[in-house]
Amino acid sequence: MKVARLLGWSLCVGVLAACTTTTVTNSSGDVVTKGPERTVARAGEADARTRARARADLAAGYFRTGQIAIALEEARRATTIDPSFADAYGLLGLIYMDMNDRREAEENFQRAMRLDPASSELANNYGWFLCQTGREREAVDYFDRALRDPLYATPGRAALNAGTCLIKVKDYPGAERYLRRSFELDAANAATQYHLSRTYLAMGQVDRATFYYNLLARSVASTSETLWLGLRIARANGDVRTESQLANELRDRFPRSPEVSALARGDFNE
Repeated sequence: MKVARLLGWSLCVGVLAACTTTTVTNSSGDVVTKGPERTVARAGEADARTRARARADLAAGYFRTGQIAIALEEARRATTIDPSFADAYGLLGLIYMDMNDRREAEENFQRAMRLDPASSELANNYGWFLCQTGREREAVDYFDRALRDPLYATPGRAALNAGTCLIKVKDYPGAERYLRRSFELDAANAATQYHLSRTYLAMGQVDRATFYYNLLARSVASTSETLWLGLRIARANGDVRTESQLANELRDRFPRSPEVSALARGDFNE
């Protein structure tokens, strides 16, 4: 699953200032005029951000539907219109990440973070990039940054990302803490249920693995990954009948999957 596809593109719309003339007195007693030219400049800046945001929204839409080339073009246009628009660079980072261009992804994420270091969404997305490029421990720092923001709209996603990232380095106790938090925030999230079940199975807590797998099996259609997980849990429970049924279903429905290859090798460990 590519979390980049789950990008929550939610941007506020700026309000253009009215064109008025104002005079004020500074601390030295000098009269300073804030005339139309300054207001026009500010309006121009706001207009640039509005147009850049519109381009970025288009880019995000194309990105969600897999039209990567068009998404890239629109996101680049957004940064040309407004070079200070952090979200556009963050989107470019996700696009380049999807294209497996690590250098460009890193550069754009870093620029986005410099422009808006307080953005929890950027911290989460950059953390996911780090997790996918072998910097799992560093990634968790960025997920934590997002989770510390009480106004962050999707903390469950950051907690899920942190948990799956720690699974990669086999830090199952650490993964469990984040995944349980994700579950508390969004108990219906199938990805959280799946990774909690995986984590508990790896920790030898088969009853808990079974509990979360049963939640998962009731909420989503089976995939090769979920069938393989269920098969391994059945094996750990000594449930030979269910193990055999799931093995047959896995072979029949997903004959070319990596899970079928693992089954053929008898490799039941992650």
